Parts: sequence; structure tokens; C-alpha cells
Amino acid sequence: MSQLVYRRVVLKLSGEALMGDADYGIDPAMIGRLATEVIEAQQAGAEIALVIGGGNIFRGAGLAAAGMDRVTGDHMGMLATVINALAMQDALEKRGARARVMSAIKINDVCEDYIRRRAIRHLEKGRIAIFAAGTGNPFFTTDSGAALRAIEIGADLLLKATKVDGVYDSDPKKNPGAKRFDSLTYDQVISRDLNVMDTAAFALCRDSDLPLRIFDMGQPGVLLRVLRGENIGTLVQGRD
Repeated sequence: MSQLVYRRVVLKLSGEALMGDADYGIDPAMIGRLATEVIEAQQAGAEIALVIGGGNIFRGAGLAAAGMDRVTGDHMGMLATVINALAMQDALEKRGARARVMSAIKINDVCEDYIRRRAIRHLEKGRIAIFAAGTGNPFFTTDSGAALRAIEIGADLLLKATKVDGVYDSDPKKNPGAKRFDSLTYDQVISRDLNVMDTAAFALCRDSDLPLRIFDMGQPGVLLRVLRGENIGTLVQGRD
């Protein structure tokens, strides 16, 4: 425990992270590797909660752009996050961990309702909590859901795992000269319109003084290194 700089964290994974090299759905090998990473960090003494997006199955905004009612599309997206959360729970439990899925929408036959005090108790008991269905409201992304849950449970750090090793001033895939930031304030992220998370999520973190680290989870062992305080990716915290 003394080796960890951060004791309680929320890790936000995109739905696409579960696809691996596939074009759709869940790659069992990829979700297994992610589960192993989470368990390794948890066994080192961290209390870990997960939030997983649903973009590998449905994305509400994309469905709305194709002509579907936005509220209906977002509800479908919430259900997609429940599917991913159940898959992650299964992967964790197959590797010996104890995990609980907690949904922001009522779906009691397959998981628990999200209740703040119960979520904290799960973490204190050594269980990995998986928060599903975002905030339970349309028009809010799972990024906002992750920020909200991190604040509610008193997390020391919000982590966003991406396929890019931090925040850049432009798209590094399109611009080889793009500059990566080691650290930023929330005001800088918002004013520069650095689209790593949605503005509502950034504002929630800023107003609650919750630090956020954005990093690439592609390397084995990187999650534990972040929790031990290594300067990996980009740290966003504070105000100008």
C-alpha cells in the first residue's frame, strides 16, 4: 500500500478498447488482458472502480445522427455499457477477483442498482465496482458518468485509458509534429478545446478539484505504474 500514490481510483475504458483488433463487439483476449491489469493493481492495494463505454456496440449520438430519436439512442447506448460491464465482471471473476456491476438504470435481474454508499462499501471490502449505464440520463456521455462517480465515491484520481499516450495540441496521427503535454490545467483544456473528454466531464472534475490522468493502457503493467506515481501520459488538474 505504501508504494501507491493513489489509493482509490476510477478507471474509464472506452467500449472500443474491448474490441481488440475486431471491428465490433468484445475480444475475449483483450478484455482478459485488461482484467488482469486491473486485478494486478487491486492486489497491490488500490480500490478500483471501472466505467466502460458502449461504443463497440451502440453509440447514442451516432444513432441520433443517423436519424434515431436521441433519447432512444442514448438509452440503447446505456444498455450497451451494461453488456460490457457484465463481460468485464465475468473476466474479472474468472481470474479470481470479486466484482460487482452497479447500474444507473434499474435492471435488477442482471446487476445491482447504483447506490453511492453501497459502492463505497464494495470498494472497502476489496471488490472491484463496475459502474454501468453512465449517469442514467440521456445527453450525458460515459465520460461525464465516470467523472460523476469518481467525485461521489471520493476517488483520489480519475483515469482515462485511451489509444494515445496523453493529450496533444493536435491529432498526432495526422500531424507528426504534434506536441504532447505532460500536464495541463482544466481551464487550459477547456479554452483550447482539446477534445479528450467532453466539456461537462472536465467541468465536473475542475469544480471538485479531482485530478485526471489520460494515458495509453496498451503496455502491460502501465496501470500499476500510474498508481505508483510515474509521470505517464498527461495529468490534468487545477485552474489557471
